Amino acid sequence: MGLTSSRTYVALAALQAGDAVACAIGLPVIAKALDDLEVPDTVRPVLPVVKAAAAAGLLSVLRYPALARLTTAMLTLYFVLAVGAHIRVRDRVVNAIPAAAFLTLYAVMTLRGPERA
Repeated sequence: MGLTSSRTYVALAALQAGDAVACAIGLPVIAKALDDLEVPDTVRPVLPVVKAAAAAGLLSVLRYPALARLTTAMLTLYFVLAVGAHIRVRDRVVNAIPAAAFLTLYAVMTLRGPERA
């Protein structure tokens, strides 16, 4: 299962969907992370919507690979902003590692694009 596999896109869609639900119900660990990053209260309700849309976009790989590729490009931008937020608040490097890893993952997926069926 490589980065260009539709299975990878589906697995990442499930991860994004789970993250959307976690954000929507306001898990304390997520609220604390958003507090630490000084994410404004006005932005927080948008995050579950963005993450759900990302999940749908990743799932589109099954019918619309170009849309899935656009989704990975937008997720690359999202994680550029996330890494930037960690840098802005001078967060510990270890806290930025997941965002940096997802940034790298989605950037590579964007460059390669999904497998052709």
